[in-house]
Amino acid sequence: MGEVTAAVGGEVTGAPRILLTGANGFVGQAVLAEARAQAIQIVAVSRSTAPGKLRQIKGVTWIEADLSDPANIPVLREAARGCSAAIHAAAHLGSDEGAVSAATIDGTRHLLAALDGLPLHLVLVSSIAVYDTARLPTGSEISESTPLETPATARDPYVAGKLRQEELCRASGLPLWILRPGAIFGEGRTWNAHLGPAFGPVLIRVGMKGELPLAHVGHVAKRLLQAALRRPARMRVVNVVDPDRPDRTRFLRAHAASGWPKLVLPLPWPLWMLAARLLAPLGLRLPGLLRVPTLKARMMPLRYSDKGLLAALGPLPQDRFGALMAQALREGTE
Repeated sequence: MGEVTAAVGGEVTGAPRILLTGANGFVGQAVLAEARAQAIQIVAVSRSTAPGKLRQIKGVTWIEADLSDPANIPVLREAARGCSAAIHAAAHLGSDEGAVSAATIDGTRHLLAALDGLPLHLVLVSSIAVYDTARLPTGSEISESTPLETPATARDPYVAGKLRQEELCRASGLPLWILRPGAIFGEGRTWNAHLGPAFGPVLIRVGMKGELPLAHVGHVAKRLLQAALRRPARMRVVNVVDPDRPDRTRFLRAHAASGWPKLVLPLPWPLWMLAARLLAPLGLRLPGLLRVPTLKARMMPLRYSDKGLLAALGPLPQDRFGALMAQALREGTE
């Protein structure tokens, strides 16, 4: 069963109150920091005990509850009372099918059972990975109208779990925002899966062109809180990417300050794609970047639109990519 504990420092009187799952995670911690800056009260749900520095944040009430355990539904329901919105950031980030089923799918189902009938709206943290890029030609633009994969045929368990999570939230009847961040980066997480395979100090860079769908974790946190403070009249789906999106060459130039990779070996995109097509009969026995759907999702030159984001939530001031990466690398060594 979950344990409810009050945060040191108490609540911020008269501030908005929001339930946050996955509060101990990368995105969750950024939401807590931004909520403190905006004097927003948070009911923070985490599966394990939060570090002491997080428990000291004013205006936060902590709940230790495993969302995958249905016994915690009453605890979650009690915690959500008095909240105007819930940000659901809890999910399994890997491709372990059992963990995705428990943490992402069952966890969402139990949270929705806890929220049933309460007068709040839901903000789901999904992923830009749900789009069916395998059907797109090189150079396509990804937007909210791009076709989705399906849970039954998704390229990996993570994507299948995110799609199923979205389906459950749509079916709940709650007023709903679905935010689909791109590759989230910040202090402690400066690398992503869109750059190519690595072998020790060596990176094989697949192609040069195309944008990386980057989203700084601070930007994502601000967008989540914006949505949490705006009850939607209808379901809204928004991709969250930064306004300044580098290509692979520019990314690697900015990341060079980290000292890794030591060596970059460029490989033309068409050549890698040809190899994947020739090896396709081997199917799931291949590594991910030699399977055509995964390769196209991560490496194919694409463009990403933030027009839907700007239309739904408006612009936000943000530093350019180079400054954000330099800050993330600097903070990661302090």
